Amino acid sequence: MSAAHPGLDELIDTVALLRAPGGCPWDADQTHESLVQYLVEESWELIDAIESGSREEMIEELGDVLYQVLFHADLAAHTDGERFDIDDVARHMTAKMVSRHPHVFGDREAETAADVVAFWDDLKADEKPHRTSVLDGIPRGMPALALAQKVLGKAEKVGVTDASALASPATEDELGRALLGLVASARSQGLDAERALRTAVRALEDEVRGAEASRTG
Repeated sequence: MSAAHPGLDELIDTVALLRAPGGCPWDADQTHESLVQYLVEESWELIDAIESGSREEMIEELGDVLYQVLFHADLAAHTDGERFDIDDVARHMTAKMVSRHPHVFGDREAETAADVVAFWDDLKADEKPHRTSVLDGIPRGMPALALAQKVLGKAEKVGVTDASALASPATEDELGRALLGLVASARSQGLDAERALRTAVRALEDEVRGAEASRTG
């Protein structure tokens, strides 16, 4: 019986060959930590391809991101204390998706995307009971703007809104120009826009945690 995805199997074998004894010395020397910079770079290149690239560029950049996943999995398969492989990763993800979609694999009903979003938080809470704040699990390494958007969404869930919010431009094009103008203004005054936004986000996070504490206190 032929493999369902022979191209994927070939790539998995290629990664294993490059990292095996007699393969590529550079590949053999890498660690999860040393590969982080490449995962970040490849992810941003994929975003560029999605936003403005061609079909061929998307295929290439998706492949680069996939390669990072396979590389980490092969590395783990040969690291004491880890010993998991790409099948373990895939099985874990399948189980997670089945759990997150009871309206498809179970008896829960959801007719719209909004219905799905409404009960995802409950599902996540059941999966990760150690998380006590809506802010838990947010990656701290996110760029400031993406981090701000994420935290604002979480803040709304506990009734915290940003009182300093201005009227939003009507379109993304107008919003983009407004944001660019703010960054240009900050730069002309010697201010660090990234750091300033992160500082504001941390203050908002303090408000969120304060609101959560008052609810449980």
